[in-house]
Amino acid sequence: MDRMSIAMVGTRGVPARYGGFETAVEEIGRRLADAGHRVVVYCRTVPGSTEQPLAEFQGMELVHLPAARKRSLETLSHTALSVAHLVTHRTDAAFVFNSANSPLLPVLRAARIPVATHVDGLEWKRAKWGGAGRRYYRMAESLAVRWSDALIADAQGIADYYEDAFAAPTTLLTYGAPIIRPGQDRLAELGLEPGGFHLVVARFEPENHVDVIVDGYTRSAAVKPLVVVGSAPYADEYTQRVHDLADDRTRFLGGVWDQELLDQLYAHSATYLHGHSVGGTNPSLLRAIGAGAAVTAFDCSFNREVIADAGRFFRTPEDVAREVEGVEADPVKAARDGRRSRELALRYDWDHVAAGYEDLARRLATRDVPKRRPSGARRATDADLPSVAVAAEPRPDNVLHLPRPTQSPAWHHLPAAQQ
Repeated sequence: MDRMSIAMVGTRGVPARYGGFETAVEEIGRRLADAGHRVVVYCRTVPGSTEQPLAEFQGMELVHLPAARKRSLETLSHTALSVAHLVTHRTDAAFVFNSANSPLLPVLRAARIPVATHVDGLEWKRAKWGGAGRRYYRMAESLAVRWSDALIADAQGIADYYEDAFAAPTTLLTYGAPIIRPGQDRLAELGLEPGGFHLVVARFEPENHVDVIVDGYTRSAAVKPLVVVGSAPYADEYTQRVHDLADDRTRFLGGVWDQELLDQLYAHSATYLHGHSVGGTNPSLLRAIGAGAAVTAFDCSFNREVIADAGRFFRTPEDVAREVEGVEADPVKAARDGRRSRELALRYDWDHVAAGYEDLARRLATRDVPKRRPSGARRATDADLPSVAVAAEPRPDNVLHLPRPTQSPAWHHLPAAQQ
C-alpha cells in the first residue's frame, strides 16, 4: 500500500499552538503528507475567533469541530464529534492521541477503522484531577489496552508501565529534539545576559514541581536570577503558592509563545530546571537539550531516560538549592553538560519518529497487528508496580522498536510548542 489515508484525532489540532501532542501532530503529519499520504487532522474550533479556519496546512487536510468549554469535557466532547465524522469518511488508519479518548474506540472498531492510541503519560497521577477524574483515567487506560489495535508509548517508562500493569506491548515512538543554535539578541529585551540566569518553563501544576523549584531557589545563595516561564489557567491557588514562595530574585514572565525568544532563553540559561514528572518524554525538555541547555531535572525515570549522564537531578527544595549553587560554582561543568545535552538530542529525530508512524500506519492498514488484544484487566496493584518516580532499567524486550529510516530530504523541522 503506497498511499494511505491517515486520520489524527484527539488533539487541539494544527498549527501547533499549545503543547506536545499538537507539536507531534504537526511534525509527523507534515512529513507523512510530504511522503505522499493523505493526512486528515481534526482540530478544535476557537470560540470567539474571527480568523477563518484553515482547510489545509502544510499538506494536511483540517477538519474543524467544536468542543465543550469545560476542562473535564473538552477533550472527550471534541473527540466524540471527530469520531462521528470519521466513521462517515473512511480512512486506512487512525491515530488517537490521549487515552482519555478510549471510551470512543469501540465506535472506530465497529466501523472497522484500525486504530493506534497514543496513551501519553500517567494522567491519573496529575493533582488537578479529583477522585472521579483519577478513576476515569485509570479506566481509560484499561479501555485503551482492550480496544486499540496498537498502543504508542513516548517513553520507555510508559512502555514498562503498560507491560507491568496490563501485559500489553507498545510501540515506542518518542518526540523530536531539533538541534538549535539561536542568537542572543532578544535577551536584552528582558534585561538578561547569556549564562546569567536560571530558567523554568512549565505549566503551573503540582506534578511539574514549579513550587519545589522556586522554594529551593529561594533557599539557595544563588546570585543569578530565576526566570519562570509559564502559567496555569485552572490553578489559581497553586499559582499563588508559587508566587508566595518566591523572593525578589525571581522573575515571572507568564506564558511565552515567541519561539525565537524562548529558544534563546533555553540556550543561554545557566541551567534549565525541569520539574515534569508524570507525562512521559516531555517536548520542553527535548527543546532544551536541543538548544544545548545544562539541565537540572526532577528525578524520575522519564527525565533520566532523556538526560542520562548530562545533567543534575533533584527531588526536594534542598536538592534544588544545592544544584543551582553547584551550577554557579562550577560553570565549566555546566557548559560541559550543555554540550552533552545537545549530543543526546541527536537521538530524538522527527524524521525517525515520522517514519515510525508511517510504518505503524501501514501495519494498521494491512491488519498486520495482533488479532488478540490484552483484556485490559490490571494484573498488578499500584504497590506491585515499579515507581516511575525513580530511574528504571530499560527493558527493550517488551517494546516493538522500529528500524531507523534513511533520511528523507523532503522532511524538515519546525519549532516545538511550549508545554
